[in-house]
Amino acid sequence: MPLNFNQFLSTTYLGNTGKAYLIALGVFIALFIIFKIFDSVVISFLRRVAKKTKADWDDIIIDFMSAISWQFYAFLAFFISTITLQVHPILERALQILLVIFLAFYASRGFSKIVDHFTDKQIEKRKKQDKLASTSMIKTFGIIFKIAIYSIAFLMILDNFGIEITPLIASLGVGGIAIAIALQSVLSDLFSAFAIYFDKPFKEGDFIIVGDDLGTVKRIGIKTTRIQTLQGQELVMSNTELTNTRVNNYSKMQRRRVVTQIGVEYSTPLNKMKKINGIVKKAVDSTKDATLDRTHFKGYGDFSLNYEIVYYIESPDYNKYMDIQQEINFKIKEAFEKEKIVFAFPTQTLHIGSFKKK
Repeated sequence: MPLNFNQFLSTTYLGNTGKAYLIALGVFIALFIIFKIFDSVVISFLRRVAKKTKADWDDIIIDFMSAISWQFYAFLAFFISTITLQVHPILERALQILLVIFLAFYASRGFSKIVDHFTDKQIEKRKKQDKLASTSMIKTFGIIFKIAIYSIAFLMILDNFGIEITPLIASLGVGGIAIAIALQSVLSDLFSAFAIYFDKPFKEGDFIIVGDDLGTVKRIGIKTTRIQTLQGQELVMSNTELTNTRVNNYSKMQRRRVVTQIGVEYSTPLNKMKKINGIVKKAVDSTKDATLDRTHFKGYGDFSLNYEIVYYIESPDYNKYMDIQQEINFKIKEAFEKEKIVFAFPTQTLHIGSFKKK
């Protein structure tokens, strides 16, 4: 048995002795164990340490390293172990190409993890500043960055295959112009989405009015924005249409100005007419989140004595605005009934005269 083993060590197989193969095997096993310990123990330890620090750079490094799986470590250990051997040039080239593919893939995966890290940080930051802040565009930017990362990695792989990428990039530029012309409306909506994100005319959760449509912004996407209307249906509008038209954003409003009119009968005595200002003032002042601006006897209408009332509601919420307006109207009606002041309604009086025959 020792003789056979010694023969194995000295015998040449495919250009390498048995001893060289055993050394390569030992190198592979040792490196794989070292890499596995690094992946399972060291990275886990560093992750626990990184969670205790306030800095972001250590989290970024951990995210990058955690993107690497055990398959890469196994191949890397195998690749390094083959350096001790004499291998065929074709096999050597194949291993080099596989190494480039592995490196490009896991580098792209690692950088994608970094993009996800910054994306999540920005989303968390915006939600702390404003619970209704738009996060869909941040996610969109993250997707675009990750596509760019994988595209660069793909071009690097093609370059290592010996493919000339300069003409390819040039042809992609020409093709990109053709695609841009064909997808003009899509790209227009995409740039409009960027304009909405950076300019912030509205955000998710805002109540807006666009033309005859009004509702709450539910989602701002790459091509369209979705609005939940007061009627209940979902309105889908292109981003280009939103940036090219007037948008009334009621969520930006700090208070609502209410202008309303009431009319009383012409038969209302002057002393009761003078009480109306006080009645309105009491009704508004006794209502929470309402501030009176003015009340005036405005003029003589066709069938009524008209008063104009102006007050502010200290809230942009539409439902709250309607509730407060209703409460004030009830209080005015109740006070009018006590004072026996009658609201006017459209009437016509016909005067009939008598004529004497000559």
